[in-house]
Amino acid sequence: MNIRASGVLMHITSLPGDYGIGSFGQAAYDFVDFLKETKQTYWQILPLTTTSYGDSPYQSFSAIAGNTHFIDLDFLIRDGFLTEADVEGSDFGSDPEFIDYAKVYEARRPLLEKAVKAILADENEAKKFETFKAENANWLADYADFMAIKEYFGNKALQDWDDKKAIKRDKATLEKLRKELTGVITYHQVVQYLFFSQWAELKSYANKNGIQIIGDMPIYVSADSVEVWTQPHLFKLDAECKPRYIAGVPPDNFSPTGQLWGNPIYDWDKHKAENYAWWVFRIQESFKLFDCLRIDHFKGFSDFWEIPAGDETAENGKWVPGPGYDLFKVVKEELGDLKIIAEDLGNIDDKTRKLLADCGYPGMKILHFGFYDTTGNSIYVPHAYTQHSVAYTGTHDNEVTNGWYNNLTQEQRDYTDAYINRRQGEPITRALLRTLFATVSNTAIATMQDILDKNENSRKNIPNTVGGNWRWRMLPGEITVDKKEFLTDITERYNRGNRGNK
Repeated sequence: MNIRASGVLMHITSLPGDYGIGSFGQAAYDFVDFLKETKQTYWQILPLTTTSYGDSPYQSFSAIAGNTHFIDLDFLIRDGFLTEADVEGSDFGSDPEFIDYAKVYEARRPLLEKAVKAILADENEAKKFETFKAENANWLADYADFMAIKEYFGNKALQDWDDKKAIKRDKATLEKLRKELTGVITYHQVVQYLFFSQWAELKSYANKNGIQIIGDMPIYVSADSVEVWTQPHLFKLDAECKPRYIAGVPPDNFSPTGQLWGNPIYDWDKHKAENYAWWVFRIQESFKLFDCLRIDHFKGFSDFWEIPAGDETAENGKWVPGPGYDLFKVVKEELGDLKIIAEDLGNIDDKTRKLLADCGYPGMKILHFGFYDTTGNSIYVPHAYTQHSVAYTGTHDNEVTNGWYNNLTQEQRDYTDAYINRRQGEPITRALLRTLFATVSNTAIATMQDILDKNENSRKNIPNTVGGNWRWRMLPGEITVDKKEFLTDITERYNRGNRGNK
């Protein structure tokens, strides 16, 4: 990422389509075409892993398994595993602009179960599935066991399963459950085959058209996850797999009592004793899916905020040293030089800056943050940027530009307008995107909401809240000729055009 380039942040869930949520279907291919046409280099997405309560892709049942909502139903019909009659009458939700996750889950499950039966009955397809199963045996078997047993216990969180022997992976108990749940276990394996097959086709299409995928890896996994179940020694847990400490961040201007994420804390001594094998595997698997990887909450590898389990706010936490460069040195030794972006936002101190410099990864710059301080001294104001960075207007956790601007004070608005030389009648989204693409940062990433000039209800996530997040979707036809021309113009004007798309 050492040449000038640009891209768009748009999660798969936000793509348009008929089935309640974005998928790896035709709309995704159309989006690649849009990126190519506008001379982009990158498509940045959020984690592709499973979602659970709260619908956050940063709280997953697995660090590896894919979100089966992304399996495209039209492609299953095309391939003969479903019929159009199968999907007719299914209720995926009534609002094409906002996802109803409960309805999506309820409507898709029986359809996917039907597709799985068709795949297993197709000799050629069943053979391909068996190959996938063998190639991914090091995570797929445990994941399918976990999901099947979780469903058997009424979808309760791991720590609340009715049988404590199942929580502790008692051998006889697991063998009995595996026999009883054979069909459900196979279902969870086959839908992973479908997820990875459809994604591989989409990524191949993107790469052939000169578009690279920037993926996203959350630093933590969920307490209700297959990793906590199968490798509890890697986390600070009690005998029943309950976290003794949980992750979050301390109080700041955005959250007076801090943020309580609820993820279990790693036992870094155990990771070190195993030469960080789990991390090497996790990052290696990520690069099978993506061309570049954004690592979320990079600060947590330098120091992390450890909060006693049971606390209702993050105020009583404390900073504890993380693994530091020790981890990334091993990653580099095992996997070589990788294209990684470090999410270095928040409580960044000299220790974190040194870790970033030692790793050599570019950090992130958020344009919105630069205009709260009207003195020009913010580290996020564009004249403070360096080439070795990735610049954004905001991320999935921030307001979209229209919402952000509306919530500034008049003094902040006047400062912003003057700084970015906003023209008479120019939408704030366009003025800010123009400024973003003009920065010295080698990589500029625009959010799709800002390209579309969407209002504040298109925001993806409000941190430290549950419910109502991750819902926005683009509507068909919203990418107009005018919007494409504007994006192409700023991309070429500021020398960010894709070198492979000439």
